[in-house]
Amino acid sequence: MFNDATAALVAACENLRFSALTPSAIQAAKIFIADSFGVALAGHRGAFSKGLQQSLLSFGTGTDAGIWGDLCTPQQRYPAASAAMMNAYLIHCQEFDCVHEPAVVHPMAVILAALIAECESNPAISGRDLLVGVVAAVDVAAALGMASLSPLRFFRPAQCGGLGAIAALAKWAKLDIRNAMGVMLGQLSGTMQAHREGKPLLPMQIAFSARNAIISLALCRNGLQGPMHAIEGEFGYLALFEGKFDLAQGIAKRGAGFAIEQVSHKPFPSGRATHGGLHALSKLQAQHGFSAAAIKAVRLYPPPLVRQLVDRPAHNTQPPGYLKLCFPYCAATLLLSQKLDVLDFEAAAIGDSRRFELAAKISVLPDGSTDPNALAPVRIELDLFDGQRFGETVAEVLGSPNQPLGSALHRQKFLSNWQLHFGTQNGGARFLAQIDALEQLPSAATLVNLLQS
Repeated sequence: MFNDATAALVAACENLRFSALTPSAIQAAKIFIADSFGVALAGHRGAFSKGLQQSLLSFGTGTDAGIWGDLCTPQQRYPAASAAMMNAYLIHCQEFDCVHEPAVVHPMAVILAALIAECESNPAISGRDLLVGVVAAVDVAAALGMASLSPLRFFRPAQCGGLGAIAALAKWAKLDIRNAMGVMLGQLSGTMQAHREGKPLLPMQIAFSARNAIISLALCRNGLQGPMHAIEGEFGYLALFEGKFDLAQGIAKRGAGFAIEQVSHKPFPSGRATHGGLHALSKLQAQHGFSAAAIKAVRLYPPPLVRQLVDRPAHNTQPPGYLKLCFPYCAATLLLSQKLDVLDFEAAAIGDSRRFELAAKISVLPDGSTDPNALAPVRIELDLFDGQRFGETVAEVLGSPNQPLGSALHRQKFLSNWQLHFGTQNGGARFLAQIDALEQLPSAATLVNLLQS
């Protein structure tokens, strides 16, 4: 009936079964499911997290689903759409969640929050179902992101994550996936302006998409018809939000595996576009042992997208969300303390004037490349007061599929986030063990019950 690339994308989602998943895809899905739960726990410290929860309480409570790591006793329950909204916000608000770099999409924030809300509403959805749903949804989101031939104007993680989430939700419900994506199209939103200013509205755009995926599912269950050319149509997602696109190319870029295997882990709670430069600086400081006080100047030469996202002056009057997307601040913090964590974006750290004095010596300059969606390679050049100059080029950023964190650092990151929220690591290892055995869980909703210290 449809002779377009969307038909292939929808068919692949609809036909995916657990038996088709490779061991590497299953393992990647488990890693990023666990990682997303972990960063959501750290998200409780994020700006507006408490304000959002209070707002949701004013909208009404329910019995469908809970907020991950909610310390209320007994835990408060919410309608599925509200729980998805809150949990998606928690995943993304610390800029600590994983990213599919070729697509420039944070795939798990919208997808996992929406899918788990549906799992809690329907305990018959098994761990195997969740693995299939996550893999299918990330495939859709990544293909849409990789289809773009244009620079970012809208906040792509929100739109692509929402379309991936509704595709998986419709698959679970045995509804018309193409129609469901059409219904979701009418609810897509989110521009790069919130990113530019570093305001909490940025993760709220992720939250809106998770909520709207749940709403779209309910509308489709009750017979709402949406446009059938919502992706490639004249006024469809790709034409309106991206401009220039080639969806067939986006699908082909996935290659023979699954997109979940191309997702990058974030070792730092800052914009992924800062990570190449941070990785290079870490290597230089480890190799040459210089102190922050010895630094005269630092220059980062990245692709255009990195400059667009993180080339901004560092001021102590800016909100934490702005500083997480400010390479000079992130780099200065790393050079001063050889680390960068969630606490480095809270008031005590932002009050440290040394960070801003060093940040003033750090510049972001064009590298001459033209790819509008590349995050690497990047080059760092560093001058010391004694006349020494060091340089480092990073083509594979730490946490990427070709430079993975590894199981020990993945586990350490999760347990650190667990402890940051609960004050202890008790219970964290048990939760990870259940993720490791996810395909054996009769009900994926069991995971949420384990989010207690």
